[in-house]
Amino acid sequence: MAEPKPAQPQASAQQASTPWHNPLRDSRDLRLPRIAGPCSLVIFGVTGDLSKKKLLPAVYDLANRGLLPVNFGLVGFGRRDWTNEQFAAFVEENVRAHSRTPFNEATWKFLSGGIRFVQGTFDDPAAFQRLSQTVSELDSERGTQGNHAFYMSVPPRAFPTVSKMLRDSGLSHSQSGAWRRVIIEKPFGHDLQSAKELDRVVSDVFDPGSVFRIDHYLGKETVQNLLALRFANMMFEPIWNANYVDHVQITMAEDIGIGGRAGYYDGIGAARDVIQNHLLQLLALTAMEEPVSFSAADLTAEKTKVLSAVRVPHDLAHTTARGQYAAGWQGSEKVIGYLDEKGIDPNSRTETYAAIRLDIDTRRWAGVPFYLRTGKRLGKRVTEIAVVFKRAPHLPFEQTATRELGQNAVVIRVQPDEGITLRFGAKVPGTAMEVRDVSMDFNYGSSFTEASPEAYERLILDVLLGDPPLFPTTREVELSWEILDPIEQYWATLGQPQPYRAGTWGPKEADEMLAREGRMWRMP
Repeated sequence: MAEPKPAQPQASAQQASTPWHNPLRDSRDLRLPRIAGPCSLVIFGVTGDLSKKKLLPAVYDLANRGLLPVNFGLVGFGRRDWTNEQFAAFVEENVRAHSRTPFNEATWKFLSGGIRFVQGTFDDPAAFQRLSQTVSELDSERGTQGNHAFYMSVPPRAFPTVSKMLRDSGLSHSQSGAWRRVIIEKPFGHDLQSAKELDRVVSDVFDPGSVFRIDHYLGKETVQNLLALRFANMMFEPIWNANYVDHVQITMAEDIGIGGRAGYYDGIGAARDVIQNHLLQLLALTAMEEPVSFSAADLTAEKTKVLSAVRVPHDLAHTTARGQYAAGWQGSEKVIGYLDEKGIDPNSRTETYAAIRLDIDTRRWAGVPFYLRTGKRLGKRVTEIAVVFKRAPHLPFEQTATRELGQNAVVIRVQPDEGITLRFGAKVPGTAMEVRDVSMDFNYGSSFTEASPEAYERLILDVLLGDPPLFPTTREVELSWEILDPIEQYWATLGQPQPYRAGTWGPKEADEMLAREGRMWRMP
């Protein structure tokens, strides 16, 4: 008896034969889900936290939703001396612990049949020959047809070694119309020069169109909903400009410390870790002009224009701030400071909080400051984009009626409570004319019956489909470093970052940065 397989929508002949086919562009298939063609996913660093908590569950969830083909293989590459069965047990354990969709035995049977493991180190040619043999076996046994994606869930220093081994073993080379793709996790270098060198190394092995740089924030439903908010509605875009917008705040706050990431984080810091990639991408999506279409080329063109127009202020002493968390209370838990964390140099000057002001030299945004901030051990975990509008030029009320009235705002909540809030003034019930701020909320969890997929689900599927709209290009990465490098170079001339108590909202220096311009940070 044949093994049961999860139900899958039937792909059209064109979709099955052409990996670049996008059914969203075909009105006849407008509501059909995109299904990957025959392929495998090879994960380097498969035993790491990212793989255990995000990548393996995302693969399972895609399979459970019927978005992976029957001809799919999953290959793990690592140092452990595992059999295929032992690796499959490892995958099942993490799928059961972290997957978004319920565990389904039929889905697991289908998926586990294509699971393989290759033991070895990143610099072992024999291990890559075994990997080459394994994917060839998947081609013949599983029908993956020579289509293989390689996910580098490894430290940046390992990228050149793995890339070279993929080239020397012939794994990066496709034949007979098949494809080979590589997925690279951030950081994309630590400055402009290293980013260019990384791009050169990877480009020597893979064609530019086969390189996918993962920024998981771009896979989040709320980030994509920002595009829908702006371009599918008439009420927002006419006022999305310098005539009406006072300023924009983009915040990514974490309430955790560095955990066990001392080896990675110290010397990198908050700005390189978050601003260079996540926050500058959110800025580009917030500020860009309407694209001709939502294809990869058109989206990239508009984001690139914005990043090209970003101007770093000359007075970095007054338009940037950095801090380092000290001991304090995170809720009811007493926590240690950054310099007391295990593995951190007691004299470290690495910032755990960074705030910068940027300007965009375009007609739409001239004179509108964009404030970006990120930090660890802050008051709560939240990521949001707040577009704050100018005050009404005339209020036909007595001053006492509007003394508690702030500025209108549109707030896009990226995480954890995905949604959108509109803040505006409304009359307080009663006999007196009194106007105060109120909020109108849209929440994904309560507005739609279907739960939002994890970002990695969307991004891994896009890689397997060869559909790159949500992946930063080489030029975007380089422009982001051109923005951040002068700030990092200035900070390198300074001493210790300003301390801030854990559980607060950052150093006093950041508050003063906005206060000098008559503004203040939002309290999320």
